[in-house]
Amino acid sequence: MWKKFCNWLLYKRWGWTANVNQAHPDKFIICLAPHTSNWDFVVGQLYNGACGMKSNFLMKKEWFFWPLGMLFRHLGGIPVYRQKHTSMTDAMAETARQAKDFKLCITPEGTRSPNPEWKKGFYFIALKAKLPILLYAVDYERKLIQCTKTIMPNGDVEAQMSEIKMYYKDFKGKYPENFTIGDIATT
Repeated sequence: MWKKFCNWLLYKRWGWTANVNQAHPDKFIICLAPHTSNWDFVVGQLYNGACGMKSNFLMKKEWFFWPLGMLFRHLGGIPVYRQKHTSMTDAMAETARQAKDFKLCITPEGTRSPNPEWKKGFYFIALKAKLPILLYAVDYERKLIQCTKTIMPNGDVEAQMSEIKMYYKDFKGKYPENFTIGDIATT
């Protein structure tokens, strides 16, 4: 019933399409961009529901107040406590290594405002746990959800982050002015 509703709302009623051709193994990281609006969360949850996938996601702990906290946890939310000096990447990588099934969605911009300095935690989680990174894009102009590239981290962080950012250069967030990949050498 939920899957049918999500399909109807996302694809039929709202007119979105999906172009996803990458394999989805039992364990992976989703790098999702552009992230310019809270609507990205709604579109992502409807997409997950429509294809029967559930992935966890990181969200700042301030969103986990009652009653939203219960809802976000149910949907797979993991609160991030920024003040604590713990290694979230190490903890997530260890969880991924021990789990039979692990899917974690991260928005590398870390904010809905323009941020040329993308956070690299998703990359290090994937590197430490030896997981592929599926590049998912949400394009509001074309009403398109796309995943046509997978990156296997090799430790060359700067080169691979440039490659990841370049994948997203032509996608338009709900508020395109709030998205940037920063300055990237394209040689």
